[in-house]
Formats: sequence, structure tokens, C-alpha cells
Amino acid sequence: MNTNELIALLPDMAAFVAVVETGSFTKAAKKLGVTPSGVSRQVSRIESALSVVLIERTTRRQTTTLVGVAVYEQCRRMLDSAKEAVVASENEATEAKGRLRIAAPDAFAKQVLEPLLLEFMVLYPAISLQVQVTDLRVDPAYQNVDVVFYVADKPHEHLVCKTLGKVRTILCASSGYLMEHGTPSSPEDLLDHLCLPLGFFDGDNIWTFTQGERKSVITVDGRYINNDADMRLKGVRQGFGIAPFPDFVVRESLEKGDVVQVLSDWQLNSDFQGGIHMQFLSMRFMPNKMRVFIDFMESRWAATV
Repeated sequence: MNTNELIALLPDMAAFVAVVETGSFTKAAKKLGVTPSGVSRQVSRIESALSVVLIERTTRRQTTTLVGVAVYEQCRRMLDSAKEAVVASENEATEAKGRLRIAAPDAFAKQVLEPLLLEFMVLYPAISLQVQVTDLRVDPAYQNVDVVFYVADKPHEHLVCKTLGKVRTILCASSGYLMEHGTPSSPEDLLDHLCLPLGFFDGDNIWTFTQGERKSVITVDGRYINNDADMRLKGVRQGFGIAPFPDFVVRESLEKGDVVQVLSDWQLNSDFQGGIHMQFLSMRFMPNKMRVFIDFMESRWAATV
């Protein structure tokens, strides 16, 4: 294939990447602002030029073939290189400006990140923020996001990581509830208490505790199952039982005495604890808007330590 033929296929390669990443021709067409039939023709052109089948199509589903996966990885790198070319030219400007896309977990975004984002926008009026609040994992390698925040034991290995701090899961109850039902002194005591599991996944009511070399696994139950941290905290204040929270969610309530920590000498394992990770793609030419945002976040967290 000569250079002219390759250049003609570049838009089709971008369309193929969109189909793989969105999972359908219809969604890819919507993302690209064209018709599904147009996207289908673009993918067919690549398949014809390469003499391979990239996507198996049926009336019910589509599946990327093994060679399609390999071609996708190369096309993805092509798009990333094109983005870096744009970024390199943007970096000639000294002002940090443009839209920055951020993704963060719900409770963390509302209770920790929001005031920092507002402060950042005041300091950098030429930068606009698009914030995606979700407890699902968002990956800049496959989604249109610049910076993601995770609360987890381990960050994504394929992304650059800045660990800003740590989050610990703690159990809390209202003093009124504990006066009426008693204070548990061991994880096993929770079997006689009302608890508030998240209900986000199957098995969220199976709690694993550790204390040094000791380990305790119990299955809890209760009347109020809720995966929203704010709503769960209100339920605890109302005396509905004992619930787990990231420490930043209940910090103010603990200081005010609205809730009391339970089993503080035991560690409750959770998917929503560990390091506070700020992650982004590795790039040779980082946009100024990203650079100042990352520096801002690191400096603000350093100031609170």
C-alpha cells in the first residue's frame, strides 16, 4: 500500500476506532456526527484494503476479530499521535486555556474535590471544566477524559499516577442507636445488630475485618440498604443501624458528635478505600491546561498534609 492509499484510509481508521470503543456502529456514528451506514462503509473500506475481517457483524451483535484487535491497537496509537501533534502546537501558547475533562467517584467528588475545582476555576478563568461524577471506572485510554480520580488500593498500571492521599473505611452508628442496642466489641457482635450494606454488588453484605494476623468474615443484615454515602449517613443518624463509610464522608459528623465510630481497633476491608489516585495518559507534550491542573491538585493536597 502506497502513501496516498494510506492517507485516504486515515479517516476510516478513526471511524473503526470509534466503532470498537463505543461498541456499535450507531453509537460511533453519533459520536462522529455521521450516519451509521456511512460508518459501516468506512469500516468495510479498511477491511477491503487490508483483505481481512475486522468486525464480525450479526443482527444481534458485533464482535471484533483477533486481527481486528491488533489493527485497533495500531489505529488507536495513530489517533493518540495526532492528538500529541495538536498538543505540541498548543503548547506554544503561554496561557493555560481550553476545556479539561475530569472524572471522579460520586462521594469523593462532592465532598472533597468540588471546593478544589471551584478554586481552580477562579484561578484559571481561561480553563473550563467538564466534570463526570461516576462510581464506574473511567479510563482516559478509551474514553474522552483527560484526568481521572480513583480511590483504590491499586491504580491503573497503564496510566501515569499521582497518589495524593489515602482513604480508610470506618464503621459508624448514632449514639442513640448504640444506647438502645449496645456497642459491639467484636465483628461477630454485628450479627446481633442492624447494619446498612451498600448493596452495590452481590456480596456487599459480607464484611471482612482484619486486626493484625486475625481475620473475621461475617454476613450482616439490616432494614436499609443504600449505596449512596450521603443517604446512608442520614439513615445512620436516624438510628437505622451501623454502616461503613470512607473516612472523609463522616469526618465532620464525627467531629460534631452526630455519629460515633464503631470497632475502631478493627479494619473493615472495602473496594472504596486505599490511595487517592489522580491518573492520566503518558504524553510527551502535555497541554498547559493539564499541567497547571495537576500541579494545582498536588500543591493543595501537600498543603493539607
